[in-house]
Amino acid sequence: MPTDMRLPPAFSPWEMFLNAGPVVKAVMLVLIVASVLTWTVFIAKTIEFLRVRARLARAESVLEEADTLGGGEVETRHCRIAHTLVMAAETERARSSDIPDDTDGLKERIVLHLERLEAAEGRRLMRGTGLLATVGATSPFVGLFGTVWGIMTSFTGIAASKATTLAVVAPGIAEALLATALGLVAAIPAVVIYNHLARQSAACRAQVSDLTALVMRLVSRDLGRMQALLAQGQIVRLGSRAAGAE
Repeated sequence: MPTDMRLPPAFSPWEMFLNAGPVVKAVMLVLIVASVLTWTVFIAKTIEFLRVRARLARAESVLEEADTLGGGEVETRHCRIAHTLVMAAETERARSSDIPDDTDGLKERIVLHLERLEAAEGRRLMRGTGLLATVGATSPFVGLFGTVWGIMTSFTGIAASKATTLAVVAPGIAEALLATALGLVAAIPAVVIYNHLARQSAACRAQVSDLTALVMRLVSRDLGRMQALLAQGQIVRLGSRAAGAE
């Protein structure tokens, strides 16, 4: 004899949602909205990270080829964070131009400034992911609240109708358990997506750290050239004085 394994219409998820009480229905709506927001953040941040990583990789290649910090400034305008790092080093060097023989101090000030910019970029990359952590941590409990409330309502109805058959109890309990299921549906993807985006953010921060190292290499190279020119000038002046003494 053929058996129809489909749920009866009264027990389909949509029917259970429509038949649920106002509190349980509100809980379900909150969880559905949380799930939609989770997937929206996932799509938006995935696109953002793909773009950022591509720009960082291009900027890293440009800075690898650059000979001077000024050349890096021109070639990194397509990448906001790379251009910001280069400009920060240029600005600090310009502000310190009146301090003679301060190569080590200049490098230290530039490193401190770049570290602050790097930390700020890390915070910017993680912006919006806090929602995922909140959804992942609270959705199961919100769903559980809906379940407890629904079961309480079912038992109250049983007491009022004085009927204890399974046919009377089952619909209310099923509607209540649907809230728990929705809580898990919202929480599990949120936790997985949060961990995935955290790994993507860490990869981007590593690329920014590489850019910082490349900027410092250009700074050191420019300062080395400057010291070499100053040393040559001193040698020329000493040679001129020696020739005049003769």
